[in-house]
Amino acid sequence: MKINILTLFPEYFEQFKLQSIIAKAIKLGHLELNIIDFRKFSDDKHNKVDDTVYGGGSGMLLQVKPIHEALKTVPNSYKVLLSPQGKLFNQTEAHRLAKYDELTLICGHYEGFDERILNFVDEELSIGDYILTGGEIAAMVVAEATARLCPGVIKKESHENESFEGNGLLDYPQYTKPYDYLGYKVPDVLLSGNHKDIQKWREEQAYLKTKKNRKDIIKKLERKKDE
Repeated sequence: MKINILTLFPEYFEQFKLQSIIAKAIKLGHLELNIIDFRKFSDDKHNKVDDTVYGGGSGMLLQVKPIHEALKTVPNSYKVLLSPQGKLFNQTEAHRLAKYDELTLICGHYEGFDERILNFVDEELSIGDYILTGGEIAAMVVAEATARLCPGVIKKESHENESFEGNGLLDYPQYTKPYDYLGYKVPDVLLSGNHKDIQKWREEQAYLKTKKNRKDIIKKLERKKDE
């Protein structure tokens, strides 16, 4: 898979490419990460890519032309504008994006984008209902969540048992040594060797954790069940 990231701050991604699963995926040839500084596509002598807002308003807006020109260099990719106005990104969306051979993520800054940019992208995505200074962190979130699902990046069974996968619940509690830490002990069922009982316990605990921390997921699953 190839992921292009259009940004004004390519240095944000220097360490990102060298860490953990992303670095491993690049080394194994499963992922190509292409960072594009769209400031280089400005026709302004100072490489300016923003301007004042028509109709008045505070802040500066990213211009359409530099981004459109940058997108012309990745014509065969699926193009995603990272924006607070986009559809909410989740694990289902990560699976969908992972099916593309080439993906382009566009990072915003300032007060946002000239609306006409939407004519040159395939969709808008948001990583949550909050405001960030720029789209670089959002791009890292989408890139990692998507790349780790590509074949060969991690073992299939590893991500199938994680939160939001399979039955849609949060992950069950997990423990390692020591057995007893300051009186907090590992549940005995996990030491029983009875795989049937362990699986049952994990399913129950996943449900209880989800019910406690994410009631919205439980309600969603109940609605699906009633349909």
